[in-house]
Amino acid sequence: MHTRSLHLVPVHAPIDDSGHRLLSIAVAAVGIVLASGLMLAIAIIVKLTSRGPVIYKQVRVGVDRRSPFGTNHSARRSRDVGGRPFGIYKFRTMRVDAGSAQVWARRDDARVTPVGRVLRKYRLDELPQLFNVLRGEMNVVGPRPEQPDLFVALRGQIDRYPARQGVLPGITGWAQVNLDYDSSVDHVRKKLDYDLEYIRRRSPLEDLRIMARTVPVMLGARGGW
Repeated sequence: MHTRSLHLVPVHAPIDDSGHRLLSIAVAAVGIVLASGLMLAIAIIVKLTSRGPVIYKQVRVGVDRRSPFGTNHSARRSRDVGGRPFGIYKFRTMRVDAGSAQVWARRDDARVTPVGRVLRKYRLDELPQLFNVLRGEMNVVGPRPEQPDLFVALRGQIDRYPARQGVLPGITGWAQVNLDYDSSVDHVRKKLDYDLEYIRRRSPLEDLRIMARTVPVMLGARGGW
């Protein structure tokens, strides 16, 4: 992939999302029906093996529809988190006493339960986000939404990082099928290249291609921990 010119490609918001929304709603609805048995089994296992709720809801930064991104976007966002906050749903993978600090999970993270480690490895903890898609907060494909405190920190360290908020965030994305979970600022810079490339060339057909590539990533347990 050629990444040298990606930051020179203008990315604007709002971006027409109608075709992506129709595809995402259809895929999410079918996915909920097909995965309902699996989600029920996961819910029972999570409940029986660790104390706490089955579903974990966490605030993430969503799409920013306010105005086109321009040269003054950094100043304009210095007073907010950079997009519309929403509650993302996941199967709980960490202990309830893990704390609320907004930090990335690490390999062999002591906060993760044994069952949670399996769910994260195969990305099964993300299945409840199909309901976020139906609620209009996410698409199936798009840049992954970040936690507010981490978003603000990354916005100050990575040029054009807020440009990824021009589209709805996704359960999977071009960056996710190519790279592992976030682990450092440099790693996020690499992911941003993929996110901006996706936004530049996005289409329903591209979304289908990324969905298809997500399946072997999940089955092969690649990049998750």
